[in-house]
Amino acid sequence: MRKLRFALQKHGGRNSQGRITIRHRGGGSRMMYRLIDFGQEHLNAAGKVSAIEYDPNRNAFIALVLYQDQKSGYILACDKLAVGNTILCAPKTELKLGNRMELENIPVGTMVYNVELEPNKGGKMVRGAGNAAIVVAKEGGFAHLQLPSSEIRKVSEHCFASVGVVSNPEFQYQIIGKAGSVRLKGRRPKVRGTAMNPVDHPHGGGEGRTGRGMKSPKTKWGKPFFGIKTRGKRWTDKLIIQRRTKKKK
Repeated sequence: MRKLRFALQKHGGRNSQGRITIRHRGGGSRMMYRLIDFGQEHLNAAGKVSAIEYDPNRNAFIALVLYQDQKSGYILACDKLAVGNTILCAPKTELKLGNRMELENIPVGTMVYNVELEPNKGGKMVRGAGNAAIVVAKEGGFAHLQLPSSEIRKVSEHCFASVGVVSNPEFQYQIIGKAGSVRLKGRRPKVRGTAMNPVDHPHGGGEGRTGRGMKSPKTKWGKPFFGIKTRGKRWTDKLIIQRRTKKKK
């Protein structure tokens, strides 16, 4: 729908001073951004799904919904949501795929997505294709959610969440196929540090395909790379009950 989209301006990873702050970005196809309702813009207004569409800005599908008040909008589509289905966003409603309600009224064991971190601030968590969080418990005004990363955290029961699993779960099996497909997404080639000169990277230099020549790898600017914690302290850390488990190599 034309009124729900606008052209994205590209910056090539550069800041307001023209300096590259994010490397390996540039080019790519021209994309239009779709205005998506991650929150509760159409509260207590039932809507009918009129189309399931592709969105170039995310790996999940989006749904165009026509509401009773003659307004329309995009939402993040859940898996198995079909054209013609009726959905509703309300504090308490029927437990049905695509419906959105407060965690207080969602039973334990239900799979949810597009979860709010703060009440009425819009969905921030669990929005990737094929992802879902599970409501494992409720206690003291908080719902305990098991996120796709296996982390368990507390979220206020007054936060909204959508029922179901994010659409396009087959995304993880897609094969890129060729380098040109990556360039069309706006990602430029990456060069290994060991293939550079010593002046360009700490791993550079040597004859032929030699190793990096140091015990632990470093970034282009000489800082340790692997095994260094980069996450700073956030106010949401106090809500984490169990950290995510490390993947076995």
